[in-house]
Amino acid sequence: MSSAVNLSVPVSELDADTRAAFIAKTYMHLLGAIIAFVGLEIIYFQTGFAQSVAAAMGGNWLLVLGAFMVVSWIATHFGSNSPSLGVQYAGLALYVVAQSLIFIPLLYIANHFAEGVIASAAVITLVGFGILTAIVMFTRKDFSFMRGALCFIGIAALVLIVCSLIFNFPLGIWFSAGMIVFAGAAILYDTSNVLHHTPEDRYVGAALHLFASVALLFWYVLRLLIALSGRD
Repeated sequence: MSSAVNLSVPVSELDADTRAAFIAKTYMHLLGAIIAFVGLEIIYFQTGFAQSVAAAMGGNWLLVLGAFMVVSWIATHFGSNSPSLGVQYAGLALYVVAQSLIFIPLLYIANHFAEGVIASAAVITLVGFGILTAIVMFTRKDFSFMRGALCFIGIAALVLIVCSLIFNFPLGIWFSAGMIVFAGAAILYDTSNVLHHTPEDRYVGAALHLFASVALLFWYVLRLLIALSGRD
């Protein structure tokens, strides 16, 4: 009975050993998601699938964006809200696959026209994520107050992206730089939620949210480096 009650309360209210185990499981699943993402991209590029997808997505970005939003909502909603580990794993797997597909055109451009930027973007992303995670872990600060601002900025950015696709105007370097700051704030918020507000049985869903923030940071760091290399 007591374990059932424990699963319904934030892990921050449980004992130190339980918190440590929860954090370890969350970040192991995050690492697994990143490895799966990298593995899928390697398969896509080695089999030639990436070239086909990049060509197909070239003129259909609104459709791709719409489909990605739907898949993302389904994955994050069920992955983080369901107490069932099976549903959480399904949400995480669905989201990793969706991200791996949406990344193909950007990675294809980087691989062919901006040599070396993929590795640089990966290093910058991992270092940035590590620093932001350490800030939350050591300060124990609750960043849940950022939720409203992140939602507003995220919606505004999405509207701007859609408008850029409809009216065919570029989103330049400063937009990418701003989105990097936004992704960093999202990492602070999500890491804080893992520590302070997530129930013990939602470690897979917590990993999903962290992966989403890491992917967002990697996307815009990579986009910025491509732009700085002369290919936008």
